[in-house]
Amino acid sequence: MIRTVFYAGLAAGVMFATGCASVSGSGRPAGFQEIVSQAGNKVFPAVVYINAVAGNMKLGREQSNVVAGSGVLISPDGEMLTNWHVIDKAQSIRCLLNDGRAFHAKIIGSDKDLDLALLKLSLPEGTAPLPYAELESGTLSEGDFVMAMGAPWGLNRSVSIGIISCASRYLPVNGMYSLWYQTDASISPGNSGGPLVNTSGKVVGINTLGVRSGGTVGFSIPSTTIRDVLPRLRQYGKVNWAWFGFLLQPLRDFNRDIYFNFSDGVIVSGTEPGSPARKAGFQPNDRIISADGEKITVATGEEMPGFLRKLGLMPFGKPVAFTVVRDGKTFEIKVAPVAKGEVEGDESSCPRWGLTAKAINRFDSPNLYFYRIRGVYLFGVVPYGNAAQANLRKDDIILSVNGQPIHTLADLNRAYKNAMKNINENPRADFVVLRGGQRRQIIMDFSNDIQ
Repeated sequence: MIRTVFYAGLAAGVMFATGCASVSGSGRPAGFQEIVSQAGNKVFPAVVYINAVAGNMKLGREQSNVVAGSGVLISPDGEMLTNWHVIDKAQSIRCLLNDGRAFHAKIIGSDKDLDLALLKLSLPEGTAPLPYAELESGTLSEGDFVMAMGAPWGLNRSVSIGIISCASRYLPVNGMYSLWYQTDASISPGNSGGPLVNTSGKVVGINTLGVRSGGTVGFSIPSTTIRDVLPRLRQYGKVNWAWFGFLLQPLRDFNRDIYFNFSDGVIVSGTEPGSPARKAGFQPNDRIISADGEKITVATGEEMPGFLRKLGLMPFGKPVAFTVVRDGKTFEIKVAPVAKGEVEGDESSCPRWGLTAKAINRFDSPNLYFYRIRGVYLFGVVPYGNAAQANLRKDDIILSVNGQPIHTLADLNRAYKNAMKNINENPRADFVVLRGGQRRQIIMDFSNDIQ
């Protein structure tokens, strides 16, 4: 059986769910087709086709790729929702409205953890208010009908219909802070960023993921999650999650076959090195039963994202009083969260060497962070380039170049610049790298310009 998981990032998609009856213009109860048509007509004018030129350094050199996706306007002045992966590292963003007008857009805020982005169209002065869709404040249920609109495979004005097959799908790899709407409405490459819309013509989600395994299953970010984080996207340019550093486990963990005989609380399975939670004294197997007096129960994995989102939206620097049970004793631990910070390291390119490098980040590259909490690693190596011929490999942590310690990308860029200045006298670079925990010295000859 072929099972393909993909981000719907080529062009956009929209969806619709039932929930209430409607009445046609004649006063008769509207039929299903008419209900869907009315909802579609409300949202179609607000759907936007997005064409972004994005940088890409994964293959060892700086390249530009064209990424197509969709968005949905949520305000008359051009605010628009889409996916983070549609506009990630975008150098320019062009948007095509449903009426044929085209505008550039700028990024107001984006968040990799939610795969969500807020854009703003650059509108000429005097532009009339744009059509927009309203975000739903309620939730969907299994069996509600939905439609996907947008431009799958780059084909404009496409609609697919289905139902909500799961209203609270837990995807641990893709959903730390949010559950997902699962639907059988077709979400194909290119549907990314399109709205999920109910039969009242309100946006209930943003389409993000698709899975092909015989049929097609799609996943969308619920509007309730989006409404929670929109103010922070506008304020900070990112969600700017608060971070305690907890590693948590539900009371009933079916996947790990671990069950705790408690009726309330959430289990601390560990804490991140250097985190506020570890510094405050939290230990594995602690059971947190309340935070600032509010009772906590995370019985199953499905309840974890909502709790993590609540923790993540707490104010920085303000101590939170957690009630903890340890070895049968109940006591209080106060800990103030800090800003989670960047969840992905910056990148840089060294063209003559045939490599790109990236800053180590505890969230983006945890395996490398284990060896070095601050540093630089090889993000990409050009096939048959100078780095590849020297046997430098992807994920090598660069400790030094020509005797210069490398802690940051600025250090590496400086070493590269100095090496290029002296290329006529010495076209060699002496690398010391950490590979799988072992130090290696590698000499690179870059006398040939293999680009």
